[in-house]
Amino acid sequence: MAQISIIIPALNEAESIGRVVAEMPWPLIAECIVVDNGSTDATAALAEAHGARVIQSPRGYGAACFAGMQAAAPASDILVFMDGDGSDIIANLPRLTEPIARGDADFVMGSRIRGRREPGSMLPSQVFAAHLVGALLRLFQGFRYTDMGPFRAIRRSCLEEFRMAEMTYGWSLEMQIKAVQHHLRILEIPVNYRRRIGGTSKVAGDFRASIKAGARILEVLFRVGRRQSSSNPQ
Repeated sequence: MAQISIIIPALNEAESIGRVVAEMPWPLIAECIVVDNGSTDATAALAEAHGARVIQSPRGYGAACFAGMQAAAPASDILVFMDGDGSDIIANLPRLTEPIARGDADFVMGSRIRGRREPGSMLPSQVFAAHLVGALLRLFQGFRYTDMGPFRAIRRSCLEEFRMAEMTYGWSLEMQIKAVQHHLRILEIPVNYRRRIGGTSKVAGDFRASIKAGARILEVLFRVGRRQSSSNPQ
């Protein structure tokens, strides 16, 4: 039976992280790692109190994901990434992990665009960005994703081969691009999505954050996404 480590980057998510960790399907997973990304509130203490293993990482979403990947139990074959704000629905976990455990896929993306979204859970700008990036990736790579959602599962050995370099919000898109470049068996499934429990989005919480994250995503798209996989995948 494949072992699963769930990795949750978290920055000032004290309003939600306790509930997110408490909802973990503990019989199905080996561990839940919460990567405290420089929080100034009680995120770390609450996550630990509800059963998570907490580690610290320098600020940066990708840095937190990378730290979680490195800290995962050696026996874990599948790594699952999700947000700590309560918007991802953990009941969808088996739909992401079982295709990998069966040997039918290497990377399974949860698509909020294809699933049912609670009103207000995604801004129109986020939906537009997902469609735009999907279209551009199809142009550059020949594969079209419908979303860049945080809820995803990947075979650990595959992710370790990627040599991930993006330490900010470009991490998620870099993973998707490199999955195509490395010829992984990719599966995208609909997942439901709800409004965050509390706090403010670090990506879309205000205009400045949205512009900053959008610029980084586009930079990653054009720098990493235009590399061809035929000769030397990164």
